[in-house]
Amino acid sequence: MKKIILPTDFSKNAFNAICYAAELFKKEECVFYLVNTYTPAIYQTEYLLQSPGQIGLGDIYQSESLDNLETLKKELEQKFKNTNHTFIVHSAFNMLVDEILEIVEKESADYVIMGTQGATGAKEIFLGTNTVHVIKKATCPVIAIPEGFKYKSIDKVVFPTDYEVEYTIPQLEGLLFLLEKNSAHLDIIHIRSEYPLTNKQESNRHRLGNIFETVSHQFHEIPNQEIITGIHTFQTKNRADMLAMIQNKHTFLERLFIEPIIKKIGFHIEVPFMVIP
Repeated sequence: MKKIILPTDFSKNAFNAICYAAELFKKEECVFYLVNTYTPAIYQTEYLLQSPGQIGLGDIYQSESLDNLETLKKELEQKFKNTNHTFIVHSAFNMLVDEILEIVEKESADYVIMGTQGATGAKEIFLGTNTVHVIKKATCPVIAIPEGFKYKSIDKVVFPTDYEVEYTIPQLEGLLFLLEKNSAHLDIIHIRSEYPLTNKQESNRHRLGNIFETVSHQFHEIPNQEIITGIHTFQTKNRADMLAMIQNKHTFLERLFIEPIIKKIGFHIEVPFMVIP
């Protein structure tokens, strides 16, 4: 049974991501955790110094959160009518990212699936703040769903790498599961630098091939260029249905969040984006 965390602020973007998750795992037995957190709009001194229950504000926010979660749960149950799926509502007085991380650990969750849109709605925003923080800290794969993206079966997945990671089957189990269940093809792309692969990189490349030996896959060498440009071009040209990467502070994923090129070319996600810790 898969355990999947679905954060929501009751927006269209969040609902769209939840619907994608329900479709993606429609044939699997799953427990979906619908998670909403609440904090007061105005932090008064007495609110910070005392517990929310002492002045009644906490009860009001919690009640509203739970009511909205129950409404959402009923809507999803009626919409999908899937006996494989169980929805559990979870409301908490906490910051969203912290609560997600706690549930991931407590429930040994398999995935977190959430929307991407930042609060401003600006196209140059690569990912919303909450999504970025969850991606950086989560101990399970996070799948970010672009605003308005409608579910389609996964036929092709692009997996960019610099071969600096010593890959393991447990680490890539979440991606491997989706590839096998969807009979999908994996394109592993490496953007060349001016130097040849080191022995370590060659070893990791071979290791990666062994891990994905049960699924259709192909290695690609991309001419030396800006990382984001190379990924985006390959993904678009090959009509990929998902982008998957390893979150590793020593490799290029970290640079995706700080490189000036993001704003220069207005790069933003167009397909679901899985980040693997």
